[in-house]
Amino acid sequence: MENHNPTSEANTPPSLSCTRRDFLGKTAVVGAALTLGQSAWAAQSATAGAAQQGNSALTQGKSQMKSRQLGTLNVSELGAGCMSISANYGPPADIKQGIETLRAAFDNGVRFFDTAEVYGPYTNEKLVGEALAPFRDQVVIASKFGFAIDGTIGLDSRPEHIKKVIEASLKRLKTDRIDLYYQHRVDPNVPIEEVAGAIKELIREGKVLHFGLSEASARTIRRAHAVQPVTAVQSEYSFWTRDPENNGVLGACEALGIGFVPWAPIGEGYLTGKMDGTTRFDPSTDFRSTFPRFSAQNLAANRPVVELLTRVANKHNATPGQIALAWLLSQKPWIVPIPGTRSLAHLHENTGAINVQLTVEDLQEMDAEFSRLTVHGERMSDMHMQQIDRSV
Repeated sequence: MENHNPTSEANTPPSLSCTRRDFLGKTAVVGAALTLGQSAWAAQSATAGAAQQGNSALTQGKSQMKSRQLGTLNVSELGAGCMSISANYGPPADIKQGIETLRAAFDNGVRFFDTAEVYGPYTNEKLVGEALAPFRDQVVIASKFGFAIDGTIGLDSRPEHIKKVIEASLKRLKTDRIDLYYQHRVDPNVPIEEVAGAIKELIREGKVLHFGLSEASARTIRRAHAVQPVTAVQSEYSFWTRDPENNGVLGACEALGIGFVPWAPIGEGYLTGKMDGTTRFDPSTDFRSTFPRFSAQNLAANRPVVELLTRVANKHNATPGQIALAWLLSQKPWIVPIPGTRSLAHLHENTGAINVQLTVEDLQEMDAEFSRLTVHGERMSDMHMQQIDRSV
């Protein structure tokens, strides 16, 4: 039996504590509700406003954390990307430190946690399962499938593979359902309709509550959504990475009533202002060592982006990273960034971003100035970019 923490009930949106039985009983209503259109999102925009209310931007965010909708899924306005605790941005953190960080995120109002079987691999799901066990029914856990995990970075989204790996993920996460289950990368060898059909079956069984896609094109999103409503799309999006604005993905999400979850919302750390041309990444533990945007030359060349954020930060008694997060939160009320960290200090900084109030003038000036800048370097390596779905 999963533990229950009654002390957090008052700050928990009702749908976050929805059980599998509750969900299955509401499936028909949910399916109809997922056909929200632009008018529905516009109505949400009217109440969400362009900025988050609060006091000092440097305070912790737990007392001010609001909720947002990803499709029909209610989550905290900021989530926690858990990957960097265990993999890919340096050596793995100590398990105790990882648990402390994730539980501190919960204490700061975060109710949305993102992981994947390939992070580690497997170790990050185990960490998330252990850390969130005391309050499992009060949080939304998102995980992902789709990598072969066979010593390559090959993809495997065959329905039989999905149904196999979810059992292992459920066990590692110490739960009987995954609230949001993403296809991690679109598999060109498996029609997306077959993937959506497999998830539809898992939803019927109660093992999955919501379907998500990651780094999918607008065309793929529409094809999948026609078979099984898509709740959220996760792709890289930040102040300096604007691909979803230009490739039709944000437009498709808005039209279909799908939420959007930006990964790397503070530019994989760069938009904090704590990196420059002297920063180096260990090629044995850090993916950024192979990303063109993180070469020494481009780290130096992209400083004008950080300087722009710093000028706005100084105006608001905030940090550049907080301004980057506040900018994302101001774009649409159905956008939920998932900054990741293993540091308690950085966690408090991130959650403090909800207290930054950017004005309409701030946003206009930021975008006008950004339009005159050039971002140098591709966002990931050629190997990683080849797995991005760009179908039209």
